[in-house]
Amino acid sequence: MGLGFRKSFQGFKKDLRQLMRPYYIINMFLSLSYIVCKRLPYVCHFLFNQADCQLDDRETEILTFLMIVIMMRTRKTGSLSMINYLSNSFVYCKVANLILWFHADITLGILYAVIFILCGLLCPEPTYQGPENVIYLRGGNSLQEELEHDTRVCWLIAFYTVWNPACVNFAPIFSELSAKYALDNFKFGKVDIGRHPEVAAKYRINDSSKSQQLPSLILFKEGKEVERRPVADRQGKLMKFLFSMDNIKNAFDIEGVYETCLKNPIKMKGKKDKKDE
Repeated sequence: MGLGFRKSFQGFKKDLRQLMRPYYIINMFLSLSYIVCKRLPYVCHFLFNQADCQLDDRETEILTFLMIVIMMRTRKTGSLSMINYLSNSFVYCKVANLILWFHADITLGILYAVIFILCGLLCPEPTYQGPENVIYLRGGNSLQEELEHDTRVCWLIAFYTVWNPACVNFAPIFSELSAKYALDNFKFGKVDIGRHPEVAAKYRINDSSKSQQLPSLILFKEGKEVERRPVADRQGKLMKFLFSMDNIKNAFDIEGVYETCLKNPIKMKGKKDKKDE
């Protein structure tokens, strides 16, 4: 229990440090801008020229619908941390704010839209900057060549798209796994099935915007698939899988594969020939 609490606290501190970045501060302001401006007396009087700073029925309906959409989308994408939750929520919050500002005043709506676009261009979401040992494969032929090149190598392949929130949230986890466990005979690879749909078709992965198979992880041993997540049950229904670090380690026995590969290193031909001489 103490270890679990310590890990949770460390994760919370890490999220707080992440929240201090300009991207999150700006987007939180944009996401709360309408409610804050509408509720602050002097700001409300200046912008809306209203005596009572209250939300009307239409505004309340929009905000209620926004909350429902965010909860549904967050549940589908499997947000596991505060950062993931906020990242998934920002787009819907900003769109709702855009509607509210246009509802209040067209000029204010246009101004908000301009700020919205400029912030997106000038302050994109921070990407993972830590160490990784990932091989980015270009299409099905590249993947197949790697699998057939040396069947002694185990591969953990992530199939993803750049526009899917769940894939974006999963990227740093996969990078951390690769940095810790990658070996000459245990490699981590990624394939962008948005750019290579033929790969999605070959490995039976739905790459549509409503897909519940993004991201997909497949473990290959001796050039053949031995495990994947998410996986379908006997009725063909996909079983929900949350792509957390611990879940991935358990589902694919990462520790076991790593230990096996570590004990059975690949002997390089060059070194063997030199030894024989």
